[in-house]
Amino acid sequence: MRVNVVSDVHGNAKDLATAGDGADALICLGDLVLFLDYADHSRGIFPELFGVENADLIVQLRTARRFEDARELGRRLWGELDIDRETAIEAAVRRQYAELFAAFPTPTYATYGNVDIPALWHEYARPGTTVLDGERVEIGGRVFGFVGGGLRTPMRTPYEISDEEYAAKVEAIGEVDVLCSHIPPDIPELTYDIVARRFERGSRALLDALRRTRPRYALFGHVHQPLVRRMRVGATECVNVGHFAAGGRPWSLSW
Repeated sequence: MRVNVVSDVHGNAKDLATAGDGADALICLGDLVLFLDYADHSRGIFPELFGVENADLIVQLRTARRFEDARELGRRLWGELDIDRETAIEAAVRRQYAELFAAFPTPTYATYGNVDIPALWHEYARPGTTVLDGERVEIGGRVFGFVGGGLRTPMRTPYEISDEEYAAKVEAIGEVDVLCSHIPPDIPELTYDIVARRFERGSRALLDALRRTRPRYALFGHVHQPLVRRMRVGATECVNVGHFAAGGRPWSLSW
């Protein structure tokens, strides 16, 4: 049995269309939407609406952790548009979801990332794509648990939830063979991004679950350039499956 796993797709529909090749199933750990490409500021919803120069500026502000200045820039730019903010974003996200969900092979098991909009997923998930969040599924005789979304940060991305709500989802899936999430467990080596030079938020609830239930694997993404991509926590092999938008290649698990 083999499953291919991707995370942080961020608009890469071309490579997503072949991500399941040679595997019995594809697992997607979220962040389908591309709002702004930090490597190529001409790509994403933000530059489509406001141009590359403003994309350059907001990346500079966020990288410098000047989040309030970045929000002020955003408020000014949205105020200059003739279209409602939510309407404009939803229309752009819908265009991306239509292309990305069409690229999923059958079967695909997917959960949300922090930049996704969960309310829209069921409109685009075709037969053969199973969306899971705080839920379990058996694949090839192994039990996989899925926990979507991220924890609250100054970035205020669309699907950030409280630590308590996140912990409840982790608790709901119970003991599994493979624990799949968008964000990593709260371990410094796994949460530090060496290019952005900052710690992303990891989950203490995930870490506690690894120590308590001892799954074989914990799979996640979210941190695009982690200090450490793979490490063991007790009986569990923790794996950052990679930044699919940049690399275009899935990580594979076979048994």
